Amino acid sequence: MKKLYSLALEQKEDAKHGETFFPVQKYLTRLDRDYPVVTTHWHEEAELTFIKKGQGAYQIDLVDYKVKEGDILFVPPLLLHSISIEEDEEILSETYVFHMNFLGGNATDICSTRYLTPVMNQEIFMPCLITKEHPVYVSLEKIFHQIASLYDQEIFGYELALKSLFLQAVFLLLQYSRENVSIARGSSEKLKSVLDYIELHYSEAILIADLASLCYFSEYHFMRFFKKHMSMTCVEYINNLRLEKAVELFEQGETSILEVSLSVGFRNLSYFHRAFKKKYHMTPLSFIKELRQ
Repeated sequence: MKKLYSLALEQKEDAKHGETFFPVQKYLTRLDRDYPVVTTHWHEEAELTFIKKGQGAYQIDLVDYKVKEGDILFVPPLLLHSISIEEDEEILSETYVFHMNFLGGNATDICSTRYLTPVMNQEIFMPCLITKEHPVYVSLEKIFHQIASLYDQEIFGYELALKSLFLQAVFLLLQYSRENVSIARGSSEKLKSVLDYIELHYSEAILIADLASLCYFSEYHFMRFFKKHMSMTCVEYINNLRLEKAVELFEQGETSILEVSLSVGFRNLSYFHRAFKKKYHMTPLSFIKELRQ
């Protein structure tokens, strides 16, 4: 029986989705008042998602999409994306994350060179949001439910059928594709470079001036740019990442709150305590005790 995962709050995902020879992973994600956002991240794999309940907002390649129950979303490889809800909303989604190489994206045939590789390189833009009014919705919904059934049953040869179904989904979406002329491309790449820098240097003192210089912006322009696309300030983002790294260390067995605080970039222990409690609704010590139990 496969382990069922929930999408984590990671800004740049280095997580391995599925296995080397079967790079497909199922996720169930629930957002509510206590867990209102999957922050902006990206990865090499594509995503196919079905909104099972509720409503919320996706941002894909810095474009906003309002989503509701029954909607289907396709997120191409390497694109920045996030999910969020308003205070009184709730959303439950089922997602299949899969690498295009599983479909033959690294082959040298016509399917790869004409279709899959351009999709992976963001040269072809396929529709990201497929509502019930979209011409391919009925067919795509059927394919999604077939994927879900096969993934859970694991009958002999199911990997072949899943590969076929993902290819069918890509085929349907290609009928409504166009060359990618996204005006957000430059902004997206600048934002990626900033997130990469923060991911590498979160344990150090990070200056706004250094981040602004990566985008060739003034500090004022950069701070507005960051908040516009991330829906939080740069300081909030950095602290959020540091807290998640602290949780990882606690889960790995680290018990010294001071050492963990310092290792993830907090130089003030009292501030670390306050930030941790605000985010996780418990103190670091309480969190460690729960892990032991």
